[in-house]
Amino acid sequence: MLDVLLTNDDGIDAEGLQVLRRALLQIEGVRLGVIAPDGNRSATARSITTRRPLWVEEVDFGDGSVGYATDGTPVDCVRLASLGAIDGFDVDVVVAGINHGANLGDDITYSGTVAAALEGLVLGLPAIAISQQSSGRTFGYSSDGGFTFDVAAEFAASLIERIEEMPMPPQTLLNVNVPAGAPNDVEVTTLGKRIYRDELRLEHIDHGPPARRRYWIYGDDPGFQEEPGTDLAAIASGAIAVTPLHFDLTYRPGVQMLRTFDLAGLLKARSKRSRAS
Repeated sequence: MLDVLLTNDDGIDAEGLQVLRRALLQIEGVRLGVIAPDGNRSATARSITTRRPLWVEEVDFGDGSVGYATDGTPVDCVRLASLGAIDGFDVDVVVAGINHGANLGDDITYSGTVAAALEGLVLGLPAIAISQQSSGRTFGYSSDGGFTFDVAAEFAASLIERIEEMPMPPQTLLNVNVPAGAPNDVEVTTLGKRIYRDELRLEHIDHGPPARRRYWIYGDDPGFQEEPGTDLAAIASGAIAVTPLHFDLTYRPGVQMLRTFDLAGLLKARSKRSRAS
């Protein structure tokens, strides 16, 4: 029996999670546990709740199964499950999604969906994050045209069926993005580079006291550098993008480069100046 934890960042009532939940329930040998936020927690990245307790509420899905909603973050959801919040359930695999909107390139650093999957890696568990491009084929956070999740759900379920056969190195997750419409291929990709078009837009001035201003700081739908082999290029061509990610952010060539610089000398020089003053 494989215990699969399903979570997301769009909330437990989100259509993407519910379509994927029903698909995973059809897999023989899978026991599904669902813990998700009680509302939308998009773009919360790897934030956690440490200064207050978390509420966990049982949710009846109306088909004979239940899940759990929490007022915490997507990462909190994974921690709750791994620490025993679901009786008799021992997480073997973490599945996050289906996200309402793609998580591509630099965007993964903001994504609560990818953050939940990364928490699986922290816990030594295999993990999959899966996201669906909007039907309007935008590359940002817009829901233009709505979403259709059936293909993404079936593809994710197929991955789970074969997860133990995947030639994946330890501490690696799969970040899966599904294009709008019928995919024409599946590509293994690298992360692409976003081109953000953010702007600072003043919305309101309150003369107070105290004086304050309210701003919007995000602009139009971001673009991307057109580089073959990236997740962004794959989605643009109509293919499913599967990108292996890992948690080690160390730039190893930089380690050797920095070791050639006398960093200890900076400490000594600072100490000498302090004593002189």
